[in-house]
Amino acid sequence: MNAKATATALLLGGLAVGLAGCDTGSRQTTAQTTTQTAPAQADSAQTGAAQTGATQTTSANSTDNPVAPSATGSAGNSAAPDALGLKAGARLQYEQNTIDVVQRFEPGLVYISTEQQVAAQDPFGMMGGGSSQVQQGVGSGFFVNDAGDILTNFHVVAGEGGGSGGASKISIRVMNQDKTVAAKVIGYAPQYDLALIRAEGLDKSLIRPIPLGNSDSLKVGQKAIAMGAPFGLDFSVSQGIVSSTARQIPIGFSGGGEGITQKAIQTDAAINPGNSGGPLLNSAGEVIGINTQILSPSGQSSGVGQSAGVGFAIPINAAKNLLPRLQAAKGGMVTLPRIGISVGLVVQGQRGQMAVGLGALTSQGKQQLKLPDSGLVVGQVQPGTPAAAAGLKGGTREQQFRGGVISLGGDVIVAADGQPVDALEDLQAALINKKQGDTVDLTVLRGGQKQEVKVTLDASAFQ
Repeated sequence: MNAKATATALLLGGLAVGLAGCDTGSRQTTAQTTTQTAPAQADSAQTGAAQTGATQTTSANSTDNPVAPSATGSAGNSAAPDALGLKAGARLQYEQNTIDVVQRFEPGLVYISTEQQVAAQDPFGMMGGGSSQVQQGVGSGFFVNDAGDILTNFHVVAGEGGGSGGASKISIRVMNQDKTVAAKVIGYAPQYDLALIRAEGLDKSLIRPIPLGNSDSLKVGQKAIAMGAPFGLDFSVSQGIVSSTARQIPIGFSGGGEGITQKAIQTDAAINPGNSGGPLLNSAGEVIGINTQILSPSGQSSGVGQSAGVGFAIPINAAKNLLPRLQAAKGGMVTLPRIGISVGLVVQGQRGQMAVGLGALTSQGKQQLKLPDSGLVVGQVQPGTPAAAAGLKGGTREQQFRGGVISLGGDVIVAADGQPVDALEDLQAALINKKQGDTVDLTVLRGGQKQEVKVTLDASAFQ
């Protein structure tokens, strides 16, 4: 995947805000000084770009700091450690907890670098056409077991364009080691934005699994520690809190190119390009999520997302449910459960034929066909699938229209587990964290009447 691409754009209050994958980034650094900046003024005369106000920089050891101990021990040093009842060098319990977690579990963090051969177009169309160049990327991952399996994001190892072929070269490096080791993909799941890789020939003494926690028990306000390689600065740590436990955002990559809406953990711990695939830990040192995206207003203009204090992580329970399937994938792709239907409304798009929901049709067309305002038309039901066992009905006839075809006479799915459905991604969102034996409750329109259909996911749903 192009590391500088914005994954998804949201429009909030008239401001275009990007959800950017955080796999790679510039290695430029900025001095960390205390800075005060005058408010930005809008340039309404021409482009509307922000003009930056004057910037005042304060040294970190400024005498204006009310708690800085005086070098001379003069009067006025009322906020010195002794005056606060603290011993010199003493640490708060909160600080000590963070130090303990980092020292114990950071060795389980993995720095990932990738290379991908991509076509470079000859701008003059001469000398036999385009050549190739190497696209490089960096990201993060972490050990999940003693076998050396490393969990990361799919977009970290996917290569240019996020194709299923993946990066042509994947290397990993563990903490306090200068040598990089080649790694291979064990299994990948684009729809979940997850991948499992394994280093080849890595010394087993360097494999330090990080324990996996329970993301379902998270509470807003809990400590969150993010580990990774922001902007290629490997083995970096940031800290914040869990800001939300159930933020619904597009994650992963569907066949149509749209992200599948999933529940994500929101955190204000600093997450930047290069943090992707790294762990988000709680105060017990357990992984509660896999860092994956950031909300980045600056990414819209610069093309490189940067932390705005809103980051997202895939809940670790979603990864734990998927882990056995990734381990058994033998280098192949793992997909989310399928109930066994085809979508009955297909239109011609820029990339070819696309399966869409009824929201894509005009109001007049839906009225003529006596169809609801939104929903997913069931085209065919495959025999021997959960949909067939549940009694879902496919279409009985097809009707052509300019730019597409629709199957009529069958069911229209309007909700899944109580959530509205108007696209294949909406149905997939209800299925994404299901396991064998789980059910999905569908609300369908059949002959103009609402019916509730319970679909049980058997082994065929995961093949």
